[in-house]
Amino acid sequence: MTLEISNPMDYHVALYIRLSKEDENEGPSQSVTNQKSLLNEFVKQHRLRVYDTYIDDGWSGTSFDRPDFQRMIADIGARKVNMVITKDLSRLGRDYIMTGHYMERYFPEKRVRYISLLDGIDTGVESSANDITPFRAIMNDMYAKDISKKIKSVKHDKQRKGQFIGGKPMYGYKMHPTEKNKIVIDEEVAPVVRRIFAMALEGVSCRQIAVRLNEEHIPAPSVYSGLNVGRKGPYTGQWSSERISEMLQNETYIGHMVQGRTVKISYKSKKCLKQARENWVVVENTHEPLIDLGTFQKVRLLISSRKHTRSRTYDFLLKGLIFCHECGYPMAVVNRPTADGSQRLFFVCRTYQRFTKAGVCTCHSIKEETVTQAVIGKVREVCEAFMNPLSLQPIAAAAVEQARRAESHEAELQALRSRMDGMTANLDKVYMDRLSGLLAEADFERIYKRIRMEREALEEKLRALEAQKESPVSTEERARELVEHFLASVCTSRELLVSLIERVELTEDKQIIIRFRFRELEAIS
Repeated sequence: MTLEISNPMDYHVALYIRLSKEDENEGPSQSVTNQKSLLNEFVKQHRLRVYDTYIDDGWSGTSFDRPDFQRMIADIGARKVNMVITKDLSRLGRDYIMTGHYMERYFPEKRVRYISLLDGIDTGVESSANDITPFRAIMNDMYAKDISKKIKSVKHDKQRKGQFIGGKPMYGYKMHPTEKNKIVIDEEVAPVVRRIFAMALEGVSCRQIAVRLNEEHIPAPSVYSGLNVGRKGPYTGQWSSERISEMLQNETYIGHMVQGRTVKISYKSKKCLKQARENWVVVENTHEPLIDLGTFQKVRLLISSRKHTRSRTYDFLLKGLIFCHECGYPMAVVNRPTADGSQRLFFVCRTYQRFTKAGVCTCHSIKEETVTQAVIGKVREVCEAFMNPLSLQPIAAAAVEQARRAESHEAELQALRSRMDGMTANLDKVYMDRLSGLLAEADFERIYKRIRMEREALEEKLRALEAQKESPVSTEERARELVEHFLASVCTSRELLVSLIERVELTEDKQIIIRFRFRELEAIS
């Protein structure tokens, strides 16, 4: 069909050009240069005035959220353009619904004449070519859908082979310098990842880890990777507890390739939905691990134990391990004043809290410290049954003798003083935040109390070391002290408690039942 323009001076023309990666497969005829040459030849032949040329290079036709297309639409809305010319209909778009919208509604409403050169479409005249335009749009849409299926199939095949196909590797890794679809450890930030796992292993919560990293001005993964975060908010570029939790549970760090955690709604939308864990594509041992398997599993146990508690206000040793024996649900923790005016944590049945009038369960109220002391006592008893203190004493004696030959505790003393100075600085900062109104009074008291208790413990340890330096005790006596300290401290380690104990159940008559993870320990208890 020969296109004719009877009144060329009435039009201000927009030449629209689009090229995507899938279009490149059709050959050089679809190139930007080829399209521009064809369009310019047409406007020159018909003596049309070109207002502007709009080029979207590398943009899919399934989406109309393209920068130059939107710029052209803005110019149409401003009445700067009243004719749009493309090489063919697929250049305008491959989504038949949106293509139909612009062809059938938007362009006519804005008095815009649309011409597709190769398809013979011209909305300024009546022709049979215009009548079959909807069918052409559907065929273009089907082509885009077919290409999307093929690309998705190739990506799934690479995922099943353990090849990395994402845009950016997980924080702590980078792309291999020579091998495609392979990741290697990023030594620049690998120490940060190892430190995060070490802090988690010590029982530090995800929120506290994020706070420390932010205080030390360590760049968050999005900042380090240089990702475009879009609309920025007050916490953009900051570490968050959610980010830390995700990292601590990501098997990428133990050498497994984890992909397919999200899936696009359709080839026409960029929106993604989270996939259930059983639908993830996990291939083991595809790259060098950053974290050893034992550490990863212990951290996972610690995180899982916290899922049973709703309260983020109170921290205690057995958090997430306490359950009601009668109804089986996790116990709630509340802060109540005692007769002497002080505050104490109490465990209360959550079912009773929610359905008190229904009489489903009973209160089960008991002090947190009572339960904690009982559990620690039982764990100590179990540990002593498995580890004879007398058999540990020769080992401790050898360690004391070796430490004595090392001449001094100066390095340890210096480290303690340094930690105490850091805590003092933190207290000063917290106090200033309270004065400036950045920190609420309740949060200030909680943080101040915790840091002060930690500093007092360090001061006591410092005094003991200094006293020992001035008047050292005998090897035998020191060895006995070490064994006692080990048994006392190991039983108050949250890492050990979570590894040994599956749950602690409180009965209506305030009995404490400990469910160990190992049958051998159940037999002893």
